[in-house]
Amino acid sequence: MKNLIKLFVALLAISCKSQTVSLEQAAQCRDNPNCSMNYNYVKDINNTLNKYIGTWKGVYNGRTYEMKFNKNLYDDMGMKKDEITGRLRIITTGNFPMTIYDNLNEPDDSKTHFSGLGLTTDLQGYRMIFSGSVPRGCINHGTVSLRINPSTPNQMRIFYISDKDIVVGECPSTFSQTFPEKQEIILTKQ
Repeated sequence: MKNLIKLFVALLAISCKSQTVSLEQAAQCRDNPNCSMNYNYVKDINNTLNKYIGTWKGVYNGRTYEMKFNKNLYDDMGMKKDEITGRLRIITTGNFPMTIYDNLNEPDDSKTHFSGLGLTTDLQGYRMIFSGSVPRGCINHGTVSLRINPSTPNQMRIFYISDKDIVVGECPSTFSQTFPEKQEIILTKQ
């Protein structure tokens, strides 16, 4: 009987720690210091991420941006979350197109360096972290925000803000960031 009670208490403790919450709940709790939710799985219960999934394309400042987003399960030592992982191809436009960046066909999510952070607090967008090629002395990583207006579901607006880390050394004059800083790019679903 004593062992049965211990087993029941252990199972109860495990079930209390193993809570699943929605992406929306996690986003609203993230920036609230009074929130004390205890969870180990942030799940896309409402299929909120589905609208971002697929291939998107747009042109900005002489460059064609093509992005492919997939929904995946991220699992780090028991802490799980549904997230979007991205792939990116950037090609210059004009008579002699040149590939600037391309990981569109990379099969390994951990090598794309473009993964989900979660929904925005207002639940109107999704944030991702991106790390591009980084020559010595340059900064090329930050947050990419994705937004889709419900009235135009085949159009996505992206906006990039770099992390603005401390630069060590001089960045070559020929270097340009993968994404333009604080500029909106409009993509169309393919």
